[in-house]
Amino acid sequence: MLTPAQQRRIVLTSFLGWTVDAFDFFVMIFVVTDIAKEFGVTITDITWAITLTLALRAIGAVFFGRLADRLGRRPAFVINVLTFSVFQVLTGFSPSLTFFLVVRSLYGIAMGGEWGIGASLAMESIPANWRGVVSGVLASGYSFGYLLAAVLYGVGYQYLGWRGMFVVGIIPSLILLAFVVRVPESPVWREQQKVAQPNLISVVRGRWKLFLYAIIMMFAAATYSHGTQDLYPVFLKVHHGLSVHQISAIAIVYNIGAILGCVFGGTLSQKIGRRRELMLAIVCLMLLTPFWATSTGPVAIAGFAFLMQFLVQCTFGVMPAHLNEISPAAVRGTFPGFTYQCGNMLAAGNATIQAVLADRLGSFPLGLSSVVIAGAVVFFVFVAARPDRHGQSLLAADDAGHS
Repeated sequence: MLTPAQQRRIVLTSFLGWTVDAFDFFVMIFVVTDIAKEFGVTITDITWAITLTLALRAIGAVFFGRLADRLGRRPAFVINVLTFSVFQVLTGFSPSLTFFLVVRSLYGIAMGGEWGIGASLAMESIPANWRGVVSGVLASGYSFGYLLAAVLYGVGYQYLGWRGMFVVGIIPSLILLAFVVRVPESPVWREQQKVAQPNLISVVRGRWKLFLYAIIMMFAAATYSHGTQDLYPVFLKVHHGLSVHQISAIAIVYNIGAILGCVFGGTLSQKIGRRRELMLAIVCLMLLTPFWATSTGPVAIAGFAFLMQFLVQCTFGVMPAHLNEISPAAVRGTFPGFTYQCGNMLAAGNATIQAVLADRLGSFPLGLSSVVIAGAVVFFVFVAARPDRHGQSLLAADDAGHS
């Protein structure tokens, strides 16, 4: 049994892991126009880097997830941090567009491993009655990384340029590594090693409906989430003509909303259940979307962006707990990250689709909002169709009747 101090250290480390991953990813979206200008291509061409990063995260989820199931959560976490740190720095030294796209692809593979490892390590190390709150805290690391990227963009871009913004990312990565090497192993994983474990293929074959359900659910979630995030700074710059400092300030505001939404959503799900919380948040999100997309003036834009990210992250604040609770026990290092990242892979074309829609429809707001609404509708249908496993033991033999 882990001590409370060890549990807190694990939660903090898992939070920092998602923070560092997100920091690098969102540095990218702030400098899309600068990279396009340097390499002499269009914004749409550079959005392929976002697409490749998201698409290849599923490969990383499987590779690093299997390491976590076989070697343990902690050693897999260390290997993962070292890997994505290397590609993070190399991005800043890209001599050509081709090199840049290759490095971002490799970074995507490494990035794909972190979420599943960190989430399973944390969920397996805490009491069941804390899962909702901790789930929200873990998920908020994504928004906190976005917030750090926004701050760096606002205060450091003029000195660092787009290349330097990627290179300084090694600092939080090294801090994370110092935490990872000191965390204890998951007690649930240790218990599972006392009996023979089935291989991944046999588990997938026996639970293919569960895997498919989770993948489609996360595809829908990634669609509306990335639909409100990936091109939003470009939207503010191109459609509204806002300055670097205005965009940075608005991004800071809406990421504060996102962090609050994660914690609120996760905590509420512990009281009313995962399914009810998700359905409530997504209905509110759909009602808000038209106002979010069409607001004008920095104050109104910031206000609706705050509310939108609050609601988006009210759903994502539940995901670490929800995916770990429905996961087959033998592959928990793989299942949450794999299904989460497969959803991202299927939604990887979001930024490109939104850019194309905005161009063809002649309306940036319509291009953004149509994708967001489509994802939200599918998500609602899938969540409503299935009960959750709120609060059940993660050592339970394996979800009979939930496949």
